[in-house]
Amino acid sequence: MTTHATAKIASSLQESLLAAVDALGRRRACDIPEHTIDRLVSIGWLRWSAGSLRLTPAGEATVVKMQAALLADDCLAA
Repeated sequence: MTTHATAKIASSLQESLLAAVDALGRRRACDIPEHTIDRLVSIGWLRWSAGSLRLTPAGEATVVKMQAALLADDCLAA
């Protein structure tokens, strides 16, 4: 797999994570596609806990990094 392909997959997963976190925040885990949940759980960004889907510390760190990058991009664009 090329570096570009790997980056594209990573970017896609990160976008999926942001969408999942948004859905979880709205208490709409049912809106997250099952295959997305499976992928995010397998890489350790989400976990099941007592029947609820939760963000892991690794997932939270990833979200913080992505939000910081988005904020930096917005500041540079302004």
